[in-house]
Amino acid sequence: MSFRRKIQYFLVQKLRISNRKAKSNLLAGLVLVNNTVTMDNIEIYPEDEIQFQNKIIKPSQKFTYLKFYKPLGVECTLNPDIPDNLSQILPFPDVFPVGRLDKASEGLLILTNDGRIYDKILRKEKDVEKEYIVKTDHLITLDFIEKMATGILIMGKNTLPCKIVAIDDFSFNIILTQGLNRQIRRMCYKLGHEVVFLKRIRIGNITLGDLKESQFEEINNPIY
Repeated sequence: MSFRRKIQYFLVQKLRISNRKAKSNLLAGLVLVNNTVTMDNIEIYPEDEIQFQNKIIKPSQKFTYLKFYKPLGVECTLNPDIPDNLSQILPFPDVFPVGRLDKASEGLLILTNDGRIYDKILRKEKDVEKEYIVKTDHLITLDFIEKMATGILIMGKNTLPCKIVAIDDFSFNIILTQGLNRQIRRMCYKLGHEVVFLKRIRIGNITLGDLKESQFEEINNPIY
């Protein structure tokens, strides 16, 4: 999905005029983008303000970026028909999550009202580290650590090598660059372990920090 368009096309749609008339208005200096006269058929973005004949015909759209602690037991969906959905606890009504975190897991989510961020993050997805603290119901052995680190066959494909360090007899820290569905849980299950606690603490350079459940904090545009 594209979140930008040519200004001439915008004028045609907004003012209900012809392409020729839109071009004529541009050349006559009647159109301002961010308070600057624009005569070329430039690309415009949601954050741009556009004026025509000294009237604002498109206000600048302001974007919000938040890091949010998703509590345990909340479905990562905005569908109101699903019980315990995320929309019931979001700090603002117009934001949505970038990525997912399953109901049985807790921790860091990125929230925004900037739809363009999907395109940017998808392009970087394979380069973005995601860090978790995990506890299982079985003793963490060296063999378990080595197999998790080198890759495990789940859903018909081998997981990529990852970084993993034991925290104590039943817990470990793991850093992935993949985002397969319920990846950590599936990997552990293949090795005879059931995950009893899973918390995401970092996505790229965005960390959960000292946030508590349902708390949020504003951040800069999170393109990691």
